[in-house]
Amino acid sequence: MKVAVYPGSFDPMHIGHLAILRKLCGDGAFDAVYLVISPQNPFKDPEKAASAQQRFDAAVQAAGRHPELKIKVEDIELRMTPPNYTIRTLRALQAREPGNEFTLVMGADNIAAFPRWRCARKLLSGYDILVYPRPGYDAQAELAKLKEWCRKGHIRCRMSILDAPLVDISSTQLRQAIADGKDVSNYLI
Repeated sequence: MKVAVYPGSFDPMHIGHLAILRKLCGDGAFDAVYLVISPQNPFKDPEKAASAQQRFDAAVQAAGRHPELKIKVEDIELRMTPPNYTIRTLRALQAREPGNEFTLVMGADNIAAFPRWRCARKLLSGYDILVYPRPGYDAQAELAKLKEWCRKGHIRCRMSILDAPLVDISSTQLRQAIADGKDVSNYLI
């Protein structure tokens, strides 16, 4: 079975996430999408973030509102002993489901820093990685730089750009709008 692994905070889930999920589920490339709820992001203020369990529950509810999509909300990272590195998550999924083929899905905002990820070389050569567009990031230019880094290091790079819609919304913007008392219900899923 081919599985797209789409990790994130999802705090809150919004129409941008839904657009990516629809793309992943709609083109027939994947049998399922695992929405992996990540523990507390170290770059986000824990006072302002929903708890991991709240985000997991909200994601389960959101996925339930879209039964046409083949989404499984995963709490694997919530049950793992920190630190939570993507390579550890993918290996844990492979150990649990050895017959499946896993593809990592990430935003274009992660490409530039990817060489500093834990086991970046193993991720790049061992897994297909699909990158979805993000506002303010030139995914093609960043991927070209990464591929040059891979070429110099003799690393097979299995990263490519997903032809997905660019949705100019973020969970950070929505959390701020909610804090400001604005109605964002049209953006939430």
